[in-house]
Amino acid sequence: FKSRRPGGVSSSGIAAAGSRPQLQLITGNANSELASEIAARLGVPLTPAKIARFPDGEVSIQILENVRNSDVYIIQPTCPPVNDNLMELLLCASAVRRA
Repeated sequence: FKSRRPGGVSSSGIAAAGSRPQLQLITGNANSELASEIAARLGVPLTPAKIARFPDGEVSIQILENVRNSDVYIIQPTCPPVNDNLMELLLCASAVRRA
């Protein structure tokens, strides 16, 4: 059957023959140097994202580029402060899923 989704991706999420999903890298605030080095070695730019904190400590995440039909990798180590970094990772994953 023919795919009806843009980018040649079937409803099962598998790319059609001859096309590959685009690779996207997103990083949190835990270690941006690590993410930059990984992106440089892969030859893929980091996907722009805005990660901010409200005055009450809540985290706001905005993905500033379209990530639909892409393979998205989130680079976010869970080093101390573990709670803050883990919450950023989970919220980033949620934002990508809803994008």
